[in-house]
Amino acid sequence: MCKRKRRQREDDHIDESWLIPYADLLTLLLALFIVLFAISSVDAKKFQTMSRAFNDVFTGGSGVLDFTSMEPPLDPLPIEKKDPSDQKQQEKEEYKSLLNIKKHVDHFILNNKLQNQLNTKLTDEGLFITIKDNILFDSGSAEIRNEVMPLAKEISELLVIRPQRNIIINGHTDNVPIHNSVYNSNWKLSAIRAVNFLDVLLENPQLDSNVFSTKGYGEHKPIADNASSIGREKNRRVEILIKPIETKDS
Repeated sequence: MCKRKRRQREDDHIDESWLIPYADLLTLLLALFIVLFAISSVDAKKFQTMSRAFNDVFTGGSGVLDFTSMEPPLDPLPIEKKDPSDQKQQEKEEYKSLLNIKKHVDHFILNNKLQNQLNTKLTDEGLFITIKDNILFDSGSAEIRNEVMPLAKEISELLVIRPQRNIIINGHTDNVPIHNSVYNSNWKLSAIRAVNFLDVLLENPQLDSNVFSTKGYGEHKPIADNASSIGREKNRRVEILIKPIETKDS
C-alpha cells in the first residue's frame, strides 16, 4: 500500500515538470515578439525616410505622401548672355572686313578701267558687286560671251577671301517681255544667267561651291525706272552678293 502511494506521488511530480519548459517557451515567444516589434518600428522609420526621398525625386515634395523636401531645390543654371557690346564689336569688325574687300575690288575696277561695267556697294545685306548684263550676255541669251571669259576668271579670283563667306549670284532683267523659243519669261532668263555665270566662277578650284547659291528675280527687283532705256539698261544686271559673317547670339 505504501509503495502504491509513493508511486502515485512520483507520477504527480513528473506530470508537473512540463511547466518549466512551458514557461521558458513563453518567455522566448515574448522576447521574439518584442524583437519583431522593435524591427517593425525601425522598418517603419526607414519606410518613411524612403518614401520622403522618392516623393522628393518624383513630386518635388508635394503629393500623396506629402513630405517636404529633404534638401532645398537647386537653383537653375544661369543662362550665359552674350554681352551686346561684344556683338556690336564683331559687327564692326565684319563691316571693316567687307569694306577692305570692297576697296580691293574697286582697285581692280579702276586699274582695268571697268567703271562703266562694274560697280560695288556696301549695304546691310552685304557687299554687292554689280555687272552689267550686256558685257556678259547677248540680248535674250543666257550663254556667257567668249570674249568676257577672262574677266569672269579675274572676278573669280576676287572672290577667294578668308574667312569664307556665303555668296549669292543674283540675276535681274528689265520689264520688257521676252519672246523666244528658249525662255518664256524674264524670271527663267535671269535664273539661268545666274547659274551659268556661277558655273564659270566655280571653274576656279580655290572657290568652295558649298558657300555659293543663285537667285533669279526677273524684272521684280529694279534699281532704276524701266520707263527709260537708261533705266532698263541699269536693271539688266548680274549681282554678286558677299554676305557678312553672322554673329551668334547666346
